[in-house]
Amino acid sequence: MNIKKLKDLPTFIAGDNSILKEILNPLKEENLAVNYSLAYAVVPPNETTKKHQLTTSEVYFIISGIGEMYINNNSQKVEKGDTIYIPPNAIQNIKNIGEDDLIFLCIVDPAWKKENEIVLE
Repeated sequence: MNIKKLKDLPTFIAGDNSILKEILNPLKEENLAVNYSLAYAVVPPNETTKKHQLTTSEVYFIISGIGEMYINNNSQKVEKGDTIYIPPNAIQNIKNIGEDDLIFLCIVDPAWKKENEIVLE
């Protein structure tokens, strides 16, 4: 059984400048029969992540807050309960346009690895 408590996971600043906790990554843990990675991200009020690209697909699930999602040349307001699909190689970033932290889950498939990400700023 593999159970993790979010409060026990290390926090770090990701390459896109979001505050991140990596929950699952089969490339870093043995005995995980999944191909995706899962992370918990926070973007503080009035902050924007750096533009970046992944060679893999990514999905954001907004847990709380309000943001503006940018994918290639498109933008759209996102909020609690929204799911965003980000295709491979898309230029992406997200801005917190609310007064509280923007909190979301990130699912990368196949699993995130540094060499599959390019930070453009």
